[in-house]
Amino acid sequence: MTATVETVTDPVVNIMYLRSATGGLAFDIRPGNRLAGDDQGLADIAFSAVLQVQGELPLEPVNRWNATRRFARLQLSHPFLVLCMDVTAAGGVTSNHLRAQVEIWDRLVQELIAHLREELGKLAAAKGATPVAPPARAPERDSAAEASAPTTIQ
Repeated sequence: MTATVETVTDPVVNIMYLRSATGGLAFDIRPGNRLAGDDQGLADIAFSAVLQVQGELPLEPVNRWNATRRFARLQLSHPFLVLCMDVTAAGGVTSNHLRAQVEIWDRLVQELIAHLREELGKLAAAKGATPVAPPARAPERDSAAEASAPTTIQ
């Protein structure tokens, strides 16, 4: 498994984190809590992918995801849909453990894309519209949504 990873600095809190993508979906790996007495060591990290929702997305598909998946949670904070997964490193972990966590994240992101396509299809069918699948690309986080448009996720 190879991926392009870039180092990014959050301009608000001046913290460096990693940005990559899988299946065309951008995600961040952000530092969590520092280990006591160790300026460089981390007790945990967080994987997160932010998608922009255009239109209305009911909570049922989000809740269905959370009820049927372990390890990662989905949160709707309109207009954003966020997938998060925490990885604990407290007590020490092997490189194989971290690789396994990345593989779990990758699988969950792929499952999320499939889940959203299915759920948006159901929503569109209920409204009598043509389903709009989430694109396989990084989100555009600052475009405005129209209330009459079908629900899409970018």
